[in-house]
Amino acid sequence: MLCKAANRVINRNEPTFLEETCSRILSFCNSNSLKQGISVHSPVIKLGLHHHLYLNNNLLSLYAKCFGVNKARHFFDEMPHKDVVSWTGILSAYVKNGNHDTALRVFDSMLISGESPNEFTLSSVLRSCSSMGEFDYGTCIQGYVIKEGFDQNPVLISGLIDFYSYSKFGLVTEASNLFITKGNHDTVTWTMMISSCVLAQRWVQALQLYVDMVKAGVAPNEFTFVKLLGACSVHGLNYGKLVHAHILLKGVKLNVVLKTALVNMYSRFRRMEDAIKVSNSTPEYDIMLWTALISGFAQNSMFRKAASAFRAMGVSGIIPNNYMFSSILNISSLMLSLALGQQVHSRVVVTGLEGDVSVGNALINMYLKCSDNVEDALRVFRGISLPNVISWTSLIAGFAEHGLQLDSFHLFMEMREAGVEPNSFTVSSIIRSFGAAKLLPQTLMLHGHVVKTSLYEDIAVQNALVDFYAESGMLNDAWQIVDMMNRRDAITYTTLASRMNQMGHHELALHIITDMKNDDIKIDEFSTASFLSASADLGTIMTGKQLHCHSVKSGLCKWFSVLNGLVNLYGKCGCIHDAQRAFGEIGMPDNFSWNGLISGLTSNGYIPSALSTFDDMKLSGVKPDAITFLSILSACSIGKLTDLGLEHFQSMRVIYNIEPQLDHYVHLVDILGQGGRLEEAMEVIQTMPFTANTSIYKTLLRACKAHRNIPLAEHTAKQGLELDPSDPAFYILLTNLYQDAGRHDLAKRTLTVMKEKQLRKNTSHSRMEIRDKVHVFVAGERSHPRTNEIYEQIEFFEAEFKKHGYLFQGIGHSYYHSEKLAVVFGLLNTPSKATIYVIKNSSICRDCHDFMKFVTQLIDREIIVREGNRLHSFRKGECSCRG
Repeated sequence: MLCKAANRVINRNEPTFLEETCSRILSFCNSNSLKQGISVHSPVIKLGLHHHLYLNNNLLSLYAKCFGVNKARHFFDEMPHKDVVSWTGILSAYVKNGNHDTALRVFDSMLISGESPNEFTLSSVLRSCSSMGEFDYGTCIQGYVIKEGFDQNPVLISGLIDFYSYSKFGLVTEASNLFITKGNHDTVTWTMMISSCVLAQRWVQALQLYVDMVKAGVAPNEFTFVKLLGACSVHGLNYGKLVHAHILLKGVKLNVVLKTALVNMYSRFRRMEDAIKVSNSTPEYDIMLWTALISGFAQNSMFRKAASAFRAMGVSGIIPNNYMFSSILNISSLMLSLALGQQVHSRVVVTGLEGDVSVGNALINMYLKCSDNVEDALRVFRGISLPNVISWTSLIAGFAEHGLQLDSFHLFMEMREAGVEPNSFTVSSIIRSFGAAKLLPQTLMLHGHVVKTSLYEDIAVQNALVDFYAESGMLNDAWQIVDMMNRRDAITYTTLASRMNQMGHHELALHIITDMKNDDIKIDEFSTASFLSASADLGTIMTGKQLHCHSVKSGLCKWFSVLNGLVNLYGKCGCIHDAQRAFGEIGMPDNFSWNGLISGLTSNGYIPSALSTFDDMKLSGVKPDAITFLSILSACSIGKLTDLGLEHFQSMRVIYNIEPQLDHYVHLVDILGQGGRLEEAMEVIQTMPFTANTSIYKTLLRACKAHRNIPLAEHTAKQGLELDPSDPAFYILLTNLYQDAGRHDLAKRTLTVMKEKQLRKNTSHSRMEIRDKVHVFVAGERSHPRTNEIYEQIEFFEAEFKKHGYLFQGIGHSYYHSEKLAVVFGLLNTPSKATIYVIKNSSICRDCHDFMKFVTQLIDREIIVREGNRLHSFRKGECSCRG
């Protein structure tokens, strides 16, 4: 149509009519950004109108809008005459394109040419100064504005407010002073000032400005409300609703920009129903509104609705951009939906964005998260024209997560060869993955690389190195890095404490509390959880209670990790009611919460309660995991519930699709052994899909001892000693079995063999905490300063037992047992109603067990002795084990 109109114009050959028609066509095309308008350029030249400045300015604007700044610049350079509109047109084209450096050079050329800028020229220049961080240049422009009498111009006042408010300068006070000193503001100026306050996070000031704007009689527009909705992210949902009400009250048209801001606001406050209602209030949609809606679904974990919205957007005919594709691919990763990711990938190819770096990065992440085949991610990576550091890092970290640490290291070397400098996340991701794979040589090479670069000063890299060395058992190397760090944070110390706990260095882990205080680093929820774990394993209940008090005072008790740590602490320390109370404070218990409570109930001998809690866990909708079944099988073993134990073991695979591991088979053997089904227990060992270890043979051997099955015991001991000939436990268990069976000759012979092999029973020791100090007692040792007093008290108790007619079979050497020494020391040094809590590194003997039962029958005290994961709680002459 435009070409035909142009031909008719040429045929009429009337100069005035020709100029007017060309001008109208160009103005229409300019206002609608129609590429067809460029076809007028040819008639303009043919008609000799190429010197017509108005037509040329319209053509310049059309070239910039439809064909980009480079085409526009070529046309601009060919223009025979230029005025302020021409210069402003090409300058603003560069600004819109983000090429601010060139825009400022064009402005310099304009001044050299002798052309004077107008308010629109200067406004564009101020935008470039903001983006370039050219503060001095911007203040020179302000001087020019004042000199030329533009200082009351609302366009330039808005531009200067924006300039001073820019985040790099952050001179909101200067912007505010400028706003106050210049009167008669229009809607744009008010909106710009409100925007400045929002940008500077001066939320109250932004809302107050809106109130003043309304009082001044200036009508807000849709952009004013868009900025105000940004301030509502801090003030809360009620402020957002109030702003929404004002939009309706003022009759402001709900265009897509305003709808997008409202959808973002409601999504932030998890009100997706309101967000959907706003988006559907008018039929207009654009890519930004769809993006806000889909992002809102994703933020609220409504991934399926996000995917449905993406499909609806496709049906509406709106073509996704690279940002939208990246967002929906990230949602696919969160959903672990390979099918959705592949569908989106096909749309990416159709749209021609497969070479886009942001889309490519999202595809790499999706394939590595959702697929076991890393080749798909590698293929996408190779298709990116210019992969950036994020592309390389995503691929390297993904390979490491898939257990391909050496491949990730080779990719790291390839990245460096390609000239892409790794960032701290790249290096720290590789180092952390190397810790799990125990790749010391490769880590040392990476350590050497970061020492040569500025990355060595990065705390994320330093923390990764600390974690690697600590996980590898190289604590001295880990501490060396900590000591040389300029700045340490909670992650540094939490990493150390966590690794120390894993290695069993619980006392060292608790010492880190002092290091954090010395560095003035607050103990957060993660470090608190680590310290609670150390206290639980050490049995230092007082330290644990102090940590509990700290978490209450500092508001950390709302965190899952802390509450789970408290459940674990109190469960392991025999304070089961406190464990249940901590569990009750968890709003929505997860696997860790339930497992901690079930384990605590089991170890404290509350078998029916443990099994009942397991049922509650299932009814709550939380699926049991492998750890849960370890506790349940242990409960069945302790409670001698053979049939129920077998039933739960079978349900692991059949109902819950959990493949039993070696530890589960150890418990199964214990369950069968407790029930006297020794042959079945041996058959389990012979047929299980794992190679037997010494632990499972010792478990069966204890069952043989309990049921005095000498032939099977000898066979079991032989099998176990073939695995570890230096383990004295097999000889000791056999000796005790022979003695119980009256075969003292065999017992003596076994002890002789043990001595010939120079094997000794591991030294038995017990420890207890009194007033933040841990006291350790070793069997047979008399080095404790109060040994004589302890022995006198033991003799007193045994005399009292006889006086009261208790059938106590005290054996002479049991005086020296560590648990008895620890308990008596606790009785002598703690308040009369305090619970005595002792941790022993081996099983409590029968004599000591009876001793503690009778002590609690004589005096009103509770004694708790922990052996491994099991507790004996003595009260009023009874033990929780019912033994």
